Amino acid sequence: MKYTYKHTLYASYIGYITQAIINNLPPLLFVTFQREFRISLEQIGLLISLNFGVQILVDLAAAQFVDKIGYRASATMAHIVSTAGLICLGVLPNILPDPYVGLIAAVIMNSIGGGVIEVIISPIVESLPGEEKASAMSLLHSFYCWGHVAVVVLSTLYFRIGGIGRWSYLPLLWALVPLCNTFFFQKVPLRTLVEKQEQIPLRKLFSSGLFWILFALMLSAGASEQAMSQWSSLFAEVGLGVSKTLGDLLGPCAFAVWMGLSRAFYGWKGSKLDLRKTLVISSIFCAASYLLAVFSPWPLVSLAGCALVGLFVGIMWPGVLSLSAETYPQGGTAMFAILAVAGDLGCSSGPGLVGLVSNAVQNADIPFLSTWFSGGGMTEMGLKAGLLLAVLFPILMVLGVVVLRKRRNTLG
Repeated sequence: MKYTYKHTLYASYIGYITQAIINNLPPLLFVTFQREFRISLEQIGLLISLNFGVQILVDLAAAQFVDKIGYRASATMAHIVSTAGLICLGVLPNILPDPYVGLIAAVIMNSIGGGVIEVIISPIVESLPGEEKASAMSLLHSFYCWGHVAVVVLSTLYFRIGGIGRWSYLPLLWALVPLCNTFFFQKVPLRTLVEKQEQIPLRKLFSSGLFWILFALMLSAGASEQAMSQWSSLFAEVGLGVSKTLGDLLGPCAFAVWMGLSRAFYGWKGSKLDLRKTLVISSIFCAASYLLAVFSPWPLVSLAGCALVGLFVGIMWPGVLSLSAETYPQGGTAMFAILAVAGDLGCSSGPGLVGLVSNAVQNADIPFLSTWFSGGGMTEMGLKAGLLLAVLFPILMVLGVVVLRKRRNTLG
C-alpha cells in the first residue's frame, strides 16, 4: 500500500484523538477517585494542573529536540509513552500502597506523550500541501473534540454495561488508540515546516511585542476551554445533582460536540470569515455561556451553558495558532512549541484556579453566596464560584485580540 499525505492527515487526526483521551478520560473518573481513594477536590485540581504543568515542561524541551530527531521519531516516542501512561492509569492506583501516587505517575507519563503530540501535530499539518491553512488547522483540532465525544460516549456505555466498579479496565482499552497510531506514523510521509536554519530565532520572537500578545491569547484560549471541560462532569454530577450518565452526556459530551461542530464549521467556511472578528464574537458569547451555567436556577439550563461554552470556545485555540502562523510564517516548530507552552499554562491555570476557589469556598462559611447562586450545598456553591472566576479568561481573549489588531495596524 502506498501512503500519501492524506494518510499523514489521518495519522494527525488520530494523534489529536489520543490527546483527547489523555486529557478527558481522567475527569470522567474524578468522582470515582473521590469515593474509592478518598481524594479531595484540591487533590483532583492538582492532578489537572500536574497534567498540563508537565506538558509545559515537555513543550519547552520539544522546542529544542523535535527538529533534531525529526517528526517521525518524536511522534513514535509520544504515542508509545501515551500508551504506557494509559496502562498505568488502570493498573498503578490499584497496586500501590498510596493510590494517589499511582494516579500521579500515570498523569506524568500521559503528559509527556501528550505534550510532544501537541507540539508536533500542528506543524506537521501546517507543512502539508494546500492553501487554506486556517481552515485545515481548525478541522484538525475538531478531531480533538470528536475524540472527546468518543471518550465520553463509549466510556459511559462501558460504565452502563460493565459497571463503574470495573473502571480500571477502561484505560487499557483506550490505550489501543495510541498503540495503533504508533505504527501508522512509521509509514506516512512527512514534510518539514521550516528548515532549522531558516526559522526565526526564539530570542527574536521573545523580543517582539506582537508575539507576547499571541502568547497571552493562547493562554486565555487554553484556560477558557479547560476550565469548563475539566470540571463539567463533576459540576453536573455533584454540583447540579444529576446522574453520572446524564451529567456526562449533557455536560462534557455536549461541550465537546459543540466545540467540534464549531471547529468543523470554521474548517468548512473559515476562508470566508474574518478570523479576528470571529474570535472576539466567540469570546463574548463564551463569557455569557459561563454566566448562564453559573447563575441559572435550573440544572438543565446550567448544563446548556456548559455545552454552549464548547460552541464558542472552539475556534480559540486553532484560531490563535493560525494568527501566529500568519504573523510569523518562518516561526517553525519552535514557535509552535512555545505557543503550546502558553496554551498549556492556560489549560493548567484555568481548571487549577477553579479547583482552588471551589475547595476554599466549600470549606468556608460564606452566607451571602446563597443569595448569588441557586442551590443549597456548599460543593455546588464552591464549583459555581470557581467557574464564575473563569469568566475572566474569555474577557482577556477579547481584550487581547483588540490590542493585537491595533498593534498590527500601527505597525503597518
